[in-house]
Amino acid sequence: MNAPDRAALRLTQFSHGGGCGCKIAPGVLQQIIAKSSTTIPLPKQLLVGIETADDAAVYQINKRQAIVATTDFFMPIVDDPYDFGAIAATNAISDVYAMGGTPLFALALVGMPIKELRVETIRRILEGGEAVCAKAGIPIAGGHTIDSIEPIYGLVAIGLIDPRNLKRNAGAEPGDALILGKPLGVGVYSAALKKDRLSAEGYRTMIASTTQLNTPGITFGTLDAVHAMTDVTGFGLLGHLLEICKASNTAATVEFARVPLHPEVLELARDGLFTGASGRNWESYGQEVTLDAALGDAEKALLTDPQTSGGLLVACAQPAVKEVLAIFASQGFAQAAVIGEVAPGTPRVSVS
Repeated sequence: MNAPDRAALRLTQFSHGGGCGCKIAPGVLQQIIAKSSTTIPLPKQLLVGIETADDAAVYQINKRQAIVATTDFFMPIVDDPYDFGAIAATNAISDVYAMGGTPLFALALVGMPIKELRVETIRRILEGGEAVCAKAGIPIAGGHTIDSIEPIYGLVAIGLIDPRNLKRNAGAEPGDALILGKPLGVGVYSAALKKDRLSAEGYRTMIASTTQLNTPGITFGTLDAVHAMTDVTGFGLLGHLLEICKASNTAATVEFARVPLHPEVLELARDGLFTGASGRNWESYGQEVTLDAALGDAEKALLTDPQTSGGLLVACAQPAVKEVLAIFASQGFAQAAVIGEVAPGTPRVSVS
């Protein structure tokens, strides 16, 4: 048998799931970590751990400084190696911004099928990640590599924050506006790409969105009126909003018509082009969501669509809405929009 033509290989052919669609479903993940325990008492300096499924760990080192630490990695969501590296790096750094922190440096996590991929291809993946880190103003200071069956790339991202500016997924208050920084639909785009159904314009939109750093998070950290913040990734909008609700002991309402969507994604979803992760997400938390009867399978798929390097989800006091939207707009997030409101009650989400 002839050896495969490594130049002709598509990165996504190695992936059983791409981007944040690789994530373990939230319900399964909850079962895995539910009995996790430690015999070591948690230090008081650990301001954020795993207790509310937040975006990063935060460890205070003095009165004015705390370290923000996170890691993210996944299999290819696209075939272009440079784009894959850039998307993965953007996604990893996003968790620092989602806490209100400023990135300091990164470590690369690299797993590649060495016998299948050309060295040049692997080098381009790393170049994509390096370019995003340069855009964020941070170095890649080291990392770890392994020979693996599927291509894997990501970062450990380390940041710094003044503890007074720390934003968590906890702290949302009834009456707060919910603002989403990026449109939904990256998972739908990836499903269409795998079936050669994604237009050239759709691909450009996908890359532009997934490589846009969530830099407004730094400014939001300084605003007292921003009560809670997270980034929307593999569990979809509903999954990450439910995390805010549970951490804050509130409910939430969402108006689907106000949720920003990428071009074409609603039509693609109506054609059945959505990921398996969307269905797994719904199975995990659908019992905690009320959907208006007018919303169909396509709308449900988009609300649960796994977002790779998705937008910030901000809960802020109503008087601050204009300021938050203006900050988003000033940093290139023109489609940021108010999508709903935090409400009193048992943690759940209602979508009209």
